[in-house]
Amino acid sequence: MAYSQPFPLAQPVQKVQQPTFGPDLAVRLICPECRDPNPNIVEEFSSGDLVCGTCGLVLGDRIVDTRSEWRTFANDEGDDPSRVGAASDPLMEGMEQLDTTISFRDGGSGIARELQRAASRSAASRSERNLLQAFRDISSWCDQFSLPKTICDIAKQLYKRSDEEKLLRGKPLDAVIAACIFIACRQAHVPRTFREICNLTHVSKKVLGQCYKALEQAFNLTPGASQDRHHTAPSGTTGAEDLLVRYCNHLDLPPNVQPICSDIIVKARELGIADGRSPVSIAGGAIYFTCCLLDKPKTVKEISTVAGVSEGTIKLVYRLYYAEKEKLVKEEWIKDGKAKLERLPVESGSK
Repeated sequence: MAYSQPFPLAQPVQKVQQPTFGPDLAVRLICPECRDPNPNIVEEFSSGDLVCGTCGLVLGDRIVDTRSEWRTFANDEGDDPSRVGAASDPLMEGMEQLDTTISFRDGGSGIARELQRAASRSAASRSERNLLQAFRDISSWCDQFSLPKTICDIAKQLYKRSDEEKLLRGKPLDAVIAACIFIACRQAHVPRTFREICNLTHVSKKVLGQCYKALEQAFNLTPGASQDRHHTAPSGTTGAEDLLVRYCNHLDLPPNVQPICSDIIVKARELGIADGRSPVSIAGGAIYFTCCLLDKPKTVKEISTVAGVSEGTIKLVYRLYYAEKEKLVKEEWIKDGKAKLERLPVESGSK
């Protein structure tokens, strides 16, 4: 018995082909003013206008720029069709500035390791990899030391020049970087002591001094270049007054302490008091002397912790200043009531 299909198939629908529309290539755009059969139509993408090149009539506006979206970062010097990346770094001139990092996660197949080996072989030469690693270390240490970007750039320039001229061949990389940061701090008038740089980079003071002397002679640097603006500190050292700002900030001292302390240091240098002492020792002793003079109590231990010198050294400088207190303290400070010589404590061994 044959059963009839309850839902018979519908007849196939004949698809009607839709007419296609396109531009009529037989139509030419001409200028209504010139009516030149061979029009000179100019597309000005900067303004988005369609202009007749003969008479200057605007034939259309808001046209879409269909060209490639190339952009140049070469400061209008030649063609540099770069579509990705930031502006070029002058410190990395001639080097590939784009980096590719391959992940370790490959599901245990081992493909990632092979890709990393291939990428490391083809990415850059050994010297370029060492230079990039040094630049990363300089940036990291400058960030840890809260140094501005200008010092970081100066340190990179110094390191690149020393690497190109092979000035410190055989010296540890950390020591060379530490010496470059130390010189950059001096040139930017943000001096740091040897001890601070050594504590940051974990480089011995002896090796740092050797690298610093070699770079100073190679670059023809003026000893104590950071003192050019003062003309008061002896050449070859960092002035104690340059260290006062940071030390006073770390000690939470009022703003009026630092200028008075600076004047005391300058006056003591003119009188030859505490000559031969390190700037750090002079700065610590002067801060202690000024705090007692202005009744801003700070213990010797607090100043010693900030300055990085022993308490005995600070007391020694203080005793030298106390012996000549009448010459160091200005009369207007006493008349204004800011300072009183009676506040200065008498240390054992002082006159």
